[in-house]
This record gives sequence, structure tokens and C-alpha cells, in this order.
Amino acid sequence: MNQKFARYLLCAGVATLAACTTYDGEQAESLSAKPQLNVIDITTVDSDGGMHYSKPNYDQEDNFGAPGQPPLYSSVQGAYKGRPLTKHVGDYVQNLTQDLVSNMDYVTQKTPIGVTHFALLDSDLQQTNLLGRQMAESFMHEFHKFRIPVIDFKTTEYIRVTDQGDFVLTRDYLELDNAAAIQYVLTGTMAKHQGGYFINARLIGMQSRAVVASAQTLIPFYVVDAIIPSDLDSMSTMQDGIKLSQGE
Repeated sequence: MNQKFARYLLCAGVATLAACTTYDGEQAESLSAKPQLNVIDITTVDSDGGMHYSKPNYDQEDNFGAPGQPPLYSSVQGAYKGRPLTKHVGDYVQNLTQDLVSNMDYVTQKTPIGVTHFALLDSDLQQTNLLGRQMAESFMHEFHKFRIPVIDFKTTEYIRVTDQGDFVLTRDYLELDNAAAIQYVLTGTMAKHQGGYFINARLIGMQSRAVVASAQTLIPFYVVDAIIPSDLDSMSTMQDGIKLSQGE
């Protein structure tokens, strides 16, 4: 009698275990069949246990097979649509300025400099674009931060008041003073590269023509393309998204 009862208990236990296993398998299969929510965990844990936020990877597909879509920035005119920028042209000019100052000779806080537009290397050195002009503006700012005197030779001796606005800068050389006290000039060239524009910057003595500082960097295309011309009607004459301009 005891052996039969023990055998009965053993069979009942095996049957119960099999039923539980089957139920767990069916439940897991049912859960896996349900679509999962597209939730991106942007927090990661450091080795010391601290947590920080990381950027989601938009290049990967979501759970439904669709490619991830990054947020887009667009101007009012809709001329630029792309991923949010973490750097702009001024950041690269800042690095160039630090390289120039680190190997600079003869230039001091008493030697005024001028800044010109950067020329396209594969031209007659009389052509530039919006990138070359913006770099010149950024260099004036960066050198002023180092307390190096910068002469803006495009400044006139009067303020022109017009219906379009009040202006003191001009590109007409007849309105400028040709006796600006500039001892050194910052200039450079730009060459198209596979990944962007390769920039060559240098400080040159106006009298000696000697190079007293130099620096190089590569500005990616996605940073260059973020510079939008204000005159969208001129985009038909643009090359690679940047309007060319001829020196006089």
C-alpha cells in the first residue's frame, strides 16, 4: 500500500512539472509575439557606479524595422536641414588660433594685424566663398581675445545712414584708408577634401613677407553646409552649397 501511494505521488509530481513547463513555454512565446515598445535607454552606468546620459544611436533600426530618425534643424527658408550640430565654424577657428599663437614669432600685443578672407587654393587666389568670409570674422574675434590688436581695414571714417540700415563697413576700396597701420596679416587657403575643407592659415609680415605662424585643420562638410547664405536667389550660382565671390 505504501509503495503504491509513493508511486502515485511520483507520477503526480512529474505530471505537474510537465504542465508547468508547458505553461511557462506558452507564456514566454505569447509575450515574445507581442510588439515591443520603441524605448531607447539613454542612460549608461560608469565603472564607479555613476550614471550619465548618452546620445541615442539614430543609425540603428527600431523594433519595427524602420530606420531611426534624428531631429532636424531647419531655417525659415528651409535651406538647411540636418542633424543638430555640436560644433560650428567658430570652434575650428578657435583651435586654429591657439595653434597659431603657440608657434607665433615677433607678433606681440603692440603689433597690429589685419585679417583677410581665405582664398580657394585651386583658384587664382582671388576667389573665396561664405566659409572664407566667416572664418575671417571669427579670427578677428579670437585674436582680440588674446589681446592682440586687430585692425578692421573695412571700416570707413563715417557712418552711412540708409533706408536699409546704418553701416560703417564697406567693400568699396575707394572709401577706405590705404594707410592702415598693419604690420602683420592673417590669411590662408582652403582646399576641398574628401571629408570637408582643408584649411591652411598663416600670419605673414607685411614688409618682410615672412611667415611668423601657421596652422592647419579640416572642417567637415556638415559644418560648412550649415552656413546658409542670406540671399537664396543666388543659390543658382553656388558651388557645393556655397556662393563663390571674385576678388577685385
